Amino acid sequence: MKKVFVFILIIILVIGCGPDDISSDNEILVPVSVEEIKPGSIEEFVEATGTVQSTKEATLRSEISGEYKLLINPATGRKFALGDRVNSGQVIIRLEDSEYENTIRIDLKKLQLEQAKTEYEKQKSLYEKGGVTQRELKTAELNFLNEEYTYENAVIQLNKMKVVAPFDGVIVELPYFTPGVKISQGLPVVRVMNYEKLYLEVNLPEKQLDVVKINHTARVMNYTIIDDTLNGRVKQISPTIDPGTRTFKTSLIVENPEWKMRPGMFVKVELVVARRDSTIVIPKDIILSRQRGKTVFVIEKGASQERVISTGLENPEVVEVLSGLEVDERLVTKGFEALRSRQKVKIIR
Repeated sequence: MKKVFVFILIIILVIGCGPDDISSDNEILVPVSVEEIKPGSIEEFVEATGTVQSTKEATLRSEISGEYKLLINPATGRKFALGDRVNSGQVIIRLEDSEYENTIRIDLKKLQLEQAKTEYEKQKSLYEKGGVTQRELKTAELNFLNEEYTYENAVIQLNKMKVVAPFDGVIVELPYFTPGVKISQGLPVVRVMNYEKLYLEVNLPEKQLDVVKINHTARVMNYTIIDDTLNGRVKQISPTIDPGTRTFKTSLIVENPEWKMRPGMFVKVELVVARRDSTIVIPKDIILSRQRGKTVFVIEKGASQERVISTGLENPEVVEVLSGLEVDERLVTKGFEALRSRQKVKIIR
């Protein structure tokens, strides 16, 4: 009976004690992680997707009919193939036709040009000494010019037997023809691309029309080339809105110096429309929405303090704080969900 009495007395004493009688030493400390606020930089950007295209490409066709001959690539020691680099002016294919070549008579026309040039120079020298009339000099000059034009035209006709790369690039299409078979005039025989620079067209929301400007920079990323981000720049902006999608077209040029990104790739674009340096930037996911506005928690003298903030630039990850926080204050980045103002905390790392 004595033990029961003591137990009942303890219960009465506990019930009789109000909350003010409990020692503050027993208050639960909420564990939080903090970081000191330091000035930083922020970029606000518009996200979009699109497909990149080459800025230079050409489908080369046979200008005459002739026997097909795919030439050897000096860089590889084998016949030209898909993916081979070619230089401007490099001959990729020859179309051989002895009859066509004979009708041009390039050697004869070259010899006639040399003779006409010699005669003109002779008549010019004599005219300066008074040995021939001006009319004789003009006749020699006219004959020289005629032979020069005739020879140049013969060279043009002869060059039609060659399929030549019009610029530095890569072979992306090479239809197969049996070596030595005679192919007709006008057939596509090779396609060359240069994608050191890429062209990209994206559709942006109507509300961004007054925000996006010519020469704004952009980051361009492909999902299969995760570690490589290319730089782009806005070149053209359509002034009209598509009534169906409520978007406008924007064209970018993308630098691709190592040729890693390929035409036809689907890419993600971050078009930078604003940037600010030396400003307070905090993670976007730590901001709480209250009736009085956006709030975050800071730590002062071991206790939490809720702050109402106003924000400026933002992107999907971070936001600029215009007021409500100061540099070097300790900002709660983890554990803020369970906090209330003036609550004791335990800082963990």
